[in-house]
Amino acid sequence: QVQLVESGGGLVQAGGSLKLSCAASGSTLRLNSIAWHRQAPGKQREFVALIRSGERPKYADFVKGRFIISRENTTNTVHLQMNSLKPEDTAVYYCHDLNIGYWGQGTRVNVSS
Repeated sequence: QVQLVESGGGLVQAGGSLKLSCAASGSTLRLNSIAWHRQAPGKQREFVALIRSGERPKYADFVKGRFIISRENTTNTVHLQMNSLKPEDTAVYYCHDLNIGYWGQGTRVNVSS
């Protein structure tokens, strides 16, 4: 059974950095089209970043210049490097495989002021 597994969340002070990872377990599924979304407490889930094979990455305006999405082919992992974190970045971050529609369980990011 295919599962997407996120990791790398945690508690960080404002201005700090975290690197999230998304990997597929239970399958040789290639992560060719992966989006990161996030959901803050009391808010709707929102798009953060997208990476597709052969296309330039896309970002939500509120993370441009701070977050970088990348794919590591040797480990079949998609990363979200988050820099200059702000308290408003506090949320559960999910990866989503756009080809098969699967979501991971999420990893929690807490940014303290």
